Amino acid sequence: MTALVESLMKLPGVGSKTAARLAYYIVDMKSDDVENLAAAIRNVKSGTHACSICFNTIDKSRDVCEICASTKRDDKIICVVKDSKDLDAIERAGFYTGKYHVTGGLISPLAGITQEDIRLRELLKRVGENDIEEIIIAFEPTVEGDATALFIARLLNPAGVKVTKLARGLAVGTDFSGTDSVTIAKAIENRVPVN
Repeated sequence: MTALVESLMKLPGVGSKTAARLAYYIVDMKSDDVENLAAAIRNVKSGTHACSICFNTIDKSRDVCEICASTKRDDKIICVVKDSKDLDAIERAGFYTGKYHVTGGLISPLAGITQEDIRLRELLKRVGENDIEEIIIAFEPTVEGDATALFIARLLNPAGVKVTKLARGLAVGTDFSGTDSVTIAKAIENRVPVN
């Protein structure tokens, strides 16, 4: 039981009391349900990989995500997000119709994460090989998010691409997954240039 509680505490937002409550719930579950839960956890890790274009997390049976494969999405606009969770939050808002690029993190010198550790070369390559008109940077308003946005804007400046970021309708330190769809949609609609 202790090992299960400690493992559950590694999940974001799960403290010791919640982990213990979940562990007791799992103990009381039917054996088939526990096996299905364990299989689902194993399968999500072994059955997914990154889209070969935007790096969104997708099922291993596909090479490209549905968004990148869609002919109905605007190929000239790329929204740059930190991770697939942020991409999902923007998609739930139902407002954005362009494509995406998942960096896989933010520049954070204190954490030892540099521009080499996130997918900026891949973004630069996409911009260089395609007729991209605008890059929308959709990072949370944190020191790391702002620093990464500024770095991207300076990196893309020679390419002559318009670089914008979400409007500040989002609270500082906001996690996109906990933000309502209307706020996200308004932040995209009222995006501003990155200076």
